[in-house]
Amino acid sequence: MLFASLIGTTIEFFDFYIYATAAVLVFPKLFFPSADPASATLQSLATFALAFFARPVGSAVFGHFGDRVGRKATLVAALLTMGLSTVAIGLLPTHHSIGIAAPILLALCRFGQGLGLGGEWGGAVLLATENAPPGKRAWYGMFPQLGAPIGFFLSTGIFLLLTDTMGDEAFFAWGWRVPFLASAVLVFVGLWVRLRISETPAFQRAIDHHERVRLPMLEVLIKHPRALVAGTFAALATFVLFYLMTVFALSWGTSQLGYSREQFLQLQLGGVLCFAATIPLSAVFADRRGRRLAMILSTLAIMLFGIFFAPLFATGSAWGTLLFLGLGLGIMGLTYGPLGTILAEMFPTPVRYTGASLAFNLAGIFGASLAPYIATWLAGRYGLAYVGYYLAAAAALTLIALLAVREDRSAV
Repeated sequence: MLFASLIGTTIEFFDFYIYATAAVLVFPKLFFPSADPASATLQSLATFALAFFARPVGSAVFGHFGDRVGRKATLVAALLTMGLSTVAIGLLPTHHSIGIAAPILLALCRFGQGLGLGGEWGGAVLLATENAPPGKRAWYGMFPQLGAPIGFFLSTGIFLLLTDTMGDEAFFAWGWRVPFLASAVLVFVGLWVRLRISETPAFQRAIDHHERVRLPMLEVLIKHPRALVAGTFAALATFVLFYLMTVFALSWGTSQLGYSREQFLQLQLGGVLCFAATIPLSAVFADRRGRRLAMILSTLAIMLFGIFFAPLFATGSAWGTLLFLGLGLGIMGLTYGPLGTILAEMFPTPVRYTGASLAFNLAGIFGASLAPYIATWLAGRYGLAYVGYYLAAAAALTLIALLAVREDRSAV
């Protein structure tokens, strides 16, 4: 069961991150040709943002069936949606072949990715937390969260391998397609695992007690608006931090700080190890002292990191950049570990899939969809320090939301 939740999110985030990497390294050249490289990058990042607007749609669609039909069947459908969209990207002709239709098709596939991930995350978290024994809910809930660093590590690693083994001409001709097509194998494995799991005990009790509601989305909006708003902003800083440390950092490091694609991807892999290491640590703390306190402390750390964002990133040395990435992604793990559990605990079982997924993915719209775009604009117009101020402001909003969260202390 824990493996099923982990492998699904690993595949989904692998698919999601290979797009993020390609949006910086590949798509500006092949799908958005322009005399101005900066304009091409911004256009590519706009398609990157599109998936975050699709994710709440996925939350509504898959959340409805997850709360009505069951967690298992819905997770299988979400994984298929994400996987087929990703493979399709690897088969797309470029702008050189079909002109303006190329970026349009790319945008449609990206929308499909967002739709699938919008339904995947919430179900994976519930698969873990609704099977957790007393006092271990955060520990179980961190397993699907580990899929994020593992998926990122795999996606970055495969791009790094391609960079090492082929020249630029081959990479841009066909090599960039390999990660997208390879995801088909991962999806097949994920489906095999998912089809072997059983329904969660909590959802089975909801069926037995006739607690299911006819329209889960409407129920969330009418009866749980406070939880939805608080959950959305509680996850805001997590999203801003992550996409500044990955997409924006990769773009800025390779365009403004003089790093090659290979050098910066290697540094990011080091940072991702810190991300993976701190997720279990935060889960242990959250089970002992509470999810809310764990999130508040990590949010304060994000604010402090934002203040020192510019001097840490612009050190001019590889070791300094590695420290920057390690600190930022390490803090990311501290906030991401308990996030799934605290969001799931905000909603009752009959609407938990819809509510938790919707809060998480609305936070993606406000916190992640435009974060690389806004950060690139701020850094270019006002300087790198303002990117840090942007992060600190997002953390301040998250802190306010966390202070309003009512925690389920019975599970601590």
